Amino acid sequence: MFNRLFGKPKQETSALTTLDKLNETLEMLEKKEKVLLKKAAAEVEKAKEFAKARNKRAAIQCLKRKRLYEQQIEQLGNFQLRVHDQMIMLEGAKATTETVDALRTGAAAMKAMQKATNIDDVDKTMDEINEQTENMKQIQEALSTPIGAAADFDEDELEAELEELEGAELEEQLLQPATTAPAAPIHVPAGRQPARPIPQKRPAEEDELAALQAEMAL
Repeated sequence: MFNRLFGKPKQETSALTTLDKLNETLEMLEKKEKVLLKKAAAEVEKAKEFAKARNKRAAIQCLKRKRLYEQQIEQLGNFQLRVHDQMIMLEGAKATTETVDALRTGAAAMKAMQKATNIDDVDKTMDEINEQTENMKQIQEALSTPIGAAADFDEDELEAELEELEGAELEEQLLQPATTAPAAPIHVPAGRQPARPIPQKRPAEEDELAALQAEMAL
Protein backbone atom coordinates (compact mmCIF):
# COMPACT_ATOMS: atom_id res chain seq x y z
CA MET A 1 0.00 0.00 0.00
CA PHE A 2 2.79 2.42 0.96
CA ASN A 3 4.57 1.61 -2.27
CA ARG A 4 1.49 2.52 -4.26
CA LEU A 5 1.05 5.79 -2.39
CA PHE A 6 4.59 7.03 -2.19
CA GLY A 7 6.23 4.98 -4.90
CA LYS A 8 9.17 2.64 -4.61
CA PRO A 9 12.16 3.80 -2.49
CA LYS A 10 15.12 5.13 -4.38
CA GLN A 11 17.96 2.80 -5.06
CA GLU A 12 20.60 3.00 -2.35
CA THR A 13 23.99 4.30 -3.42
CA SER A 14 26.95 1.99 -3.21
CA ALA A 15 29.16 1.96 -0.18
CA LEU A 16 32.11 3.41 -2.06
CA THR A 17 30.09 6.35 -3.34
CA THR A 18 28.78 7.04 0.15
CA LEU A 19 32.25 6.92 1.63
CA ASP A 20 33.48 9.37 -0.98
CA LYS A 21 30.59 11.71 -0.14
CA LEU A 22 31.37 11.51 3.57
CA ASN A 23 35.03 12.28 2.91
CA GLU A 24 34.05 15.35 0.91
CA THR A 25 31.75 16.50 3.72
CA LEU A 26 34.49 15.99 6.27
CA GLU A 27 36.94 18.05 4.22
CA MET A 28 34.34 20.82 3.88
CA LEU A 29 33.76 20.92 7.65
CA GLU A 30 37.48 21.05 8.34
CA LYS A 31 37.89 24.00 5.93
CA LYS A 32 35.01 25.90 7.60
CA GLU A 33 36.55 25.21 10.99
CA LYS A 34 39.88 26.70 9.89
CA VAL A 35 38.10 29.81 8.55
CA LEU A 36 36.19 30.29 11.81
CA LEU A 37 39.37 29.87 13.84
CA LYS A 38 41.02 32.62 11.82
CA LYS A 39 37.97 34.90 12.30
CA ALA A 40 37.94 34.27 16.04
CA ALA A 41 41.63 35.08 16.25
CA ALA A 42 41.05 38.27 14.26
CA GLU A 43 38.31 39.38 16.66
CA VAL A 44 40.67 38.88 19.57
CA GLU A 45 43.24 41.13 17.93
CA LYS A 46 40.57 43.81 17.26
CA ALA A 47 39.41 43.62 20.86
CA LYS A 48 42.97 44.26 22.01
CA GLU A 49 43.28 47.31 19.77
CA PHE A 50 39.96 48.75 20.95
CA ALA A 51 40.98 48.12 24.52
CA LYS A 52 44.19 50.10 23.98
CA ALA A 53 42.14 52.91 22.47
CA ARG A 54 39.86 52.73 25.54
CA ASN A 55 36.92 51.87 23.31
CA LYS A 56 35.35 49.39 25.69
CA ARG A 57 32.09 48.98 23.79
CA ALA A 58 33.80 48.07 20.52
CA ALA A 59 36.15 45.65 22.32
CA ILE A 60 33.19 43.87 23.93
CA GLN A 61 31.47 43.55 20.56
CA CYS A 62 34.60 41.88 19.18
CA LEU A 63 34.63 39.39 22.05
CA LYS A 64 30.95 38.59 21.47
CA ARG A 65 31.64 37.80 17.82
CA LYS A 66 34.57 35.65 18.94
CA ARG A 67 32.24 33.68 21.19
CA LEU A 68 29.81 33.16 18.32
CA TYR A 69 32.66 31.86 16.14
CA GLU A 70 33.75 29.53 18.93
CA GLN A 71 30.22 28.14 19.19
CA GLN A 72 30.19 27.45 15.48
CA ILE A 73 33.62 25.83 15.73
CA GLU A 74 32.34 23.56 18.50
CA GLN A 75 29.30 22.70 16.40
CA LEU A 76 31.49 21.87 13.41
CA GLY A 77 33.59 19.64 15.65
CA ASN A 78 30.45 17.70 16.62
CA PHE A 79 29.52 17.38 12.96
CA GLN A 80 32.96 15.98 12.18
CA LEU A 81 32.60 13.38 14.94
CA ARG A 82 29.26 12.29 13.52
CA VAL A 83 30.75 12.00 10.04
CA HIS A 84 33.65 9.94 11.42
CA ASP A 85 31.23 7.64 13.24
CA GLN A 86 29.17 7.22 10.08
CA MET A 87 32.29 6.40 8.05
CA ILE A 88 33.45 3.81 10.59
CA MET A 89 30.03 2.16 10.66
CA LEU A 90 29.76 2.21 6.89
CA GLU A 91 33.22 0.72 6.46
CA GLY A 92 32.34 -2.02 8.95
CA ALA A 93 29.05 -2.70 7.15
CA LYS A 94 30.90 -2.75 3.83
CA ALA A 95 33.40 -5.29 5.12
CA THR A 96 30.56 -7.42 6.52
CA THR A 97 28.64 -7.27 3.25
CA GLU A 98 31.70 -8.19 1.20
CA THR A 99 32.41 -11.11 3.53
CA VAL A 100 28.84 -12.39 3.28
CA ASP A 101 28.90 -11.99 -0.52
CA ALA A 102 32.17 -13.90 -0.72
CA LEU A 103 30.79 -16.70 1.46
CA ARG A 104 27.59 -16.79 -0.57
CA THR A 105 29.57 -16.98 -3.82
CA GLY A 106 31.73 -19.77 -2.43
CA ALA A 107 28.70 -21.72 -1.25
CA ALA A 108 27.03 -21.34 -4.64
CA ALA A 109 30.18 -22.49 -6.45
CA MET A 110 30.53 -25.49 -4.16
CA LYS A 111 26.87 -26.38 -4.66
CA ALA A 112 27.27 -26.14 -8.43
CA MET A 113 30.36 -28.37 -8.36
CA GLN A 114 28.63 -30.94 -6.17
CA LYS A 115 25.64 -30.90 -8.51
CA ALA A 116 27.89 -31.41 -11.53
CA THR A 117 29.78 -34.22 -9.78
CA ASN A 118 27.74 -37.35 -9.10
CA ILE A 119 28.98 -39.93 -6.61
CA ASP A 120 28.26 -42.69 -9.11
CA ASP A 121 30.42 -40.92 -11.67
CA VAL A 122 33.21 -40.66 -9.11
CA ASP A 123 33.03 -44.41 -8.36
CA LYS A 124 33.00 -45.21 -12.07
CA THR A 125 35.98 -42.96 -12.67
CA MET A 126 37.93 -44.57 -9.82
CA ASP A 127 37.16 -48.04 -11.18
CA GLU A 128 38.43 -46.99 -14.61
CA ILE A 129 41.58 -45.55 -13.06
CA ASN A 130 42.23 -48.77 -11.10
CA GLU A 131 41.64 -50.85 -14.22
CA GLN A 132 43.99 -48.75 -16.31
CA THR A 133 46.60 -48.90 -13.55
CA GLU A 134 46.39 -52.69 -13.41
CA ASN A 135 46.68 -52.94 -17.19
CA MET A 136 49.72 -50.72 -17.16
CA LYS A 137 51.35 -52.87 -14.47
CA GLN A 138 50.80 -55.98 -16.59
CA ILE A 139 52.26 -54.24 -19.65
CA GLN A 140 55.31 -53.14 -17.68
CA GLU A 141 55.85 -56.64 -16.29
CA ALA A 142 55.57 -58.11 -19.78
CA LEU A 143 58.10 -55.63 -21.16
CA SER A 144 60.52 -56.19 -18.27
CA THR A 145 60.63 -60.01 -18.79
CA PRO A 146 63.92 -61.01 -20.57
CA ILE A 147 63.62 -62.48 -24.03
CA GLY A 148 64.08 -66.28 -24.03
CA ALA A 149 63.50 -66.61 -20.31
CA ALA A 150 63.25 -70.15 -18.97
CA ALA A 151 59.75 -71.53 -18.92
CA ASP A 152 58.23 -73.41 -16.01
CA PHE A 153 58.82 -77.21 -16.11
CA ASP A 154 57.26 -80.07 -14.20
CA GLU A 155 59.54 -80.99 -11.29
CA ASP A 156 58.29 -84.61 -11.22
CA GLU A 157 59.21 -85.14 -14.86
CA LEU A 158 62.70 -83.74 -14.27
CA GLU A 159 63.29 -86.04 -11.27
CA ALA A 160 62.13 -89.09 -13.30
CA GLU A 161 64.52 -88.18 -16.13
CA LEU A 162 67.39 -87.82 -13.64
CA GLU A 163 66.66 -91.29 -12.19
CA GLU A 164 66.79 -92.79 -15.70
CA LEU A 165 70.18 -91.18 -16.32
CA GLU A 166 71.56 -92.47 -13.02
CA GLY A 167 70.25 -96.03 -13.77
CA ALA A 168 71.83 -96.02 -17.24
CA GLU A 169 75.20 -94.89 -15.86
CA LEU A 170 75.19 -97.61 -13.17
CA GLU A 171 74.38 -100.28 -15.76
CA GLU A 172 77.23 -99.06 -17.98
CA GLN A 173 79.69 -99.36 -15.06
CA LEU A 174 78.58 -102.92 -14.35
CA LEU A 175 79.09 -103.96 -18.00
CA GLN A 176 82.73 -102.72 -18.11
CA PRO A 177 85.50 -105.54 -17.80
CA ALA A 178 87.08 -105.90 -14.38
CA THR A 179 90.58 -104.37 -14.11
CA THR A 180 93.53 -105.64 -11.96
CA ALA A 181 92.95 -104.62 -8.45
CA PRO A 182 95.81 -102.75 -6.88
CA ALA A 183 97.97 -104.67 -4.40
CA ALA A 184 96.81 -104.32 -0.87
CA PRO A 185 99.18 -102.43 1.32
CA ILE A 186 101.30 -104.55 3.74
CA HIS A 187 100.24 -104.03 7.30
CA VAL A 188 103.18 -103.58 9.63
CA PRO A 189 102.51 -103.92 13.36
CA ALA A 190 103.14 -100.89 15.46
CA GLY A 191 106.61 -100.76 17.01
CA ARG A 192 108.15 -103.00 14.39
CA GLN A 193 109.62 -100.93 11.64
CA PRO A 194 111.57 -102.83 8.92
CA ALA A 195 115.30 -102.29 9.00
CA ARG A 196 116.69 -100.14 6.27
CA PRO A 197 119.16 -102.08 4.00
CA ILE A 198 122.77 -100.93 4.27
CA PRO A 199 123.94 -99.67 0.94
CA GLN A 200 126.87 -101.63 -0.50
CA LYS A 201 129.87 -99.83 -1.85
CA ARG A 202 130.67 -100.16 -5.44
CA PRO A 203 133.82 -102.18 -6.34
CA ALA A 204 135.58 -99.08 -7.67
CA GLU A 205 135.35 -97.43 -4.31
CA GLU A 206 136.78 -100.52 -2.63
CA ASP A 207 139.76 -100.47 -4.98
CA GLU A 208 140.46 -96.84 -4.27
CA LEU A 209 140.27 -97.46 -0.53
CA ALA A 210 142.70 -100.38 -0.73
CA ALA A 211 145.15 -98.27 -2.74
CA LEU A 212 144.98 -95.48 -0.20
CA GLN A 213 145.67 -97.87 2.68
CA ALA A 214 148.70 -99.31 0.86
CA GLU A 215 150.15 -95.82 0.40
CA MET A 216 149.70 -94.98 4.07
CA ALA A 217 151.44 -98.24 5.09
CA LEU A 218 154.55 -97.24 3.16
